[in-house]
Amino acid sequence: MTEHVHTHDHARPSTDSGEWERRLRARGYRITPQRQLVLEAVETLRHATPDELLVEVQRTAAGVNLSTIYRTLEVLEEVGLVSHAHIGHGAPTYHAVEEEAHIHLVCDACGEVISIHVDVAEPFVRVLNEQVGFDTDITHFSVHGRCADCRAATTLS
Repeated sequence: MTEHVHTHDHARPSTDSGEWERRLRARGYRITPQRQLVLEAVETLRHATPDELLVEVQRTAAGVNLSTIYRTLEVLEEVGLVSHAHIGHGAPTYHAVEEEAHIHLVCDACGEVISIHVDVAEPFVRVLNEQVGFDTDITHFSVHGRCADCRAATTLS
C-alpha cells in the first residue's frame, strides 16, 4: 500500500544544516554524513519507515545499513530533529519535527495519510486530562478510517 501524505497548515521543516549541527552539538553529538543523509531522507519522504529511509539513503550511500538507520533515528529523535508515529500495524514512521505538531488521519482503504494540526483533538485531550488525569502526547496519535475520496467511491458503488 502506497502512502500519500497531505499536510494542512504546516510549515515545511527547515533543511538548514546549521540548525542540525547546533542541536546535535548541544547534546554532545556531531553532524556526520550518515546523520545528514538520514535527516534529508526523512524530510524528502515526509513520513517513512526505517526500511523506506534505507532505500532513500542508499541512493547516495550504498554502504549504509539498516542498523545505521535505526541508530541515527534514535539520535535524531533524542535531539528533537525527528519524531515517530505509529500510523499502521508495522514499523513506526518518522517525520521531521515541524514548527507545529500534527496528528495523522490514515485511510484504511487507500493508505492516504493526512496530517492535521493537533488543535482539532483539544477537546478529546482536555476530557482525558479532566476526567482521567491522563496527560496525552497527541503527536504520536493516528486516527484510522476512510478518506473523503474512498467514502465517496463507496457511496457511488
